[in-house]
Amino acid sequence: MTHAIHWPEWVPLAGHQLRVSGVHFDAIRIQGVRGEQVAAQLIARTEGDAGPVICEASGGRWMYFLVAPGSAANHAWPLGVQRFGTPRTVTYIGIPALAGNTWPLGWYSEPTPTAPYVEPGQLLGALSGLDGP
Repeated sequence: MTHAIHWPEWVPLAGHQLRVSGVHFDAIRIQGVRGEQVAAQLIARTEGDAGPVICEASGGRWMYFLVAPGSAANHAWPLGVQRFGTPRTVTYIGIPALAGNTWPLGWYSEPTPTAPYVEPGQLLGALSGLDGP
């Protein structure tokens, strides 16, 4: 009997589950239309291989860009962008399964073997492309 490898291990098999930022990933959070525009820009710049981006369909309609653990603190993020993953603060991020009913969370861009995380430099480039020269 063969067992399929579940990858990445922090993604639930069904529904959605809370994960602590800073352990498997750090998270960069951008609200509403700006977050959606940044995600679209990032996906275009990476030719569809942007890495994990989660969208929240209710409330503030947040977009969560998941970067490698420990990497969010290494960059200066513009106003309106929140980072999660510092050792002093415990923040839970909702992670949806890759398939099935995961409302109100969904994948705007899934993790892939070539892009297991969003590259912070590319995310900053997408942000600066929207925020002006």
